Amino acid sequence: PGGRARGGAGPERAPCRPQLVGADGSAQQRLAEVVLREPKEFKISIHLAASLPLPAERDHLRPRIDLIVFIIDIKSKYSLKNVEASLAHVDASFFLGKVCFLVTGVGRVNNCSIEMNAIWKLRDTYCSPVLLCELESEKIQATTAQRLLRMLQICAGHVPGVSALTFGSLMRSSADD
Repeated sequence: PGGRARGGAGPERAPCRPQLVGADGSAQQRLAEVVLREPKEFKISIHLAASLPLPAERDHLRPRIDLIVFIIDIKSKYSLKNVEASLAHVDASFFLGKVCFLVTGVGRVNNCSIEMNAIWKLRDTYCSPVLLCELESEKIQATTAQRLLRMLQICAGHVPGVSALTFGSLMRSSADD
């Protein structure tokens, strides 16, 4: 009782659950597929939403969310507006290390519709890290997926001694350096 049985796998952990929020469904789907393909030692259940709030009629069935990833397409002002509107519906406790902004399309600076200052303002206002990503590059996709999986693992409480709040503080202090 309470410990691992010899030769057993130990207690079953609940799956880690990220919520990907963004106006571009194809970017969400692509990111979800890349994350699911990456090797990991824990179960994961990815939830997709174009925006928040989620429909209230399913609140009682909705599982716990460990990390909210807001996806912003640097080429779309609508993408940024959608994320800004969705942020108003996030419980304040999530801003204690369980929110991040994933900015896609950063490799095509000539096509940017959003100034990076707007992204940095979101980071500072919501005390949440920003990941820059180019979903067209398989290598960058894999690196981004690995970063998200590590963040998710921490936010779900699967890394002993590291809380989402501690991790968020470390991310912010490294961004300030």
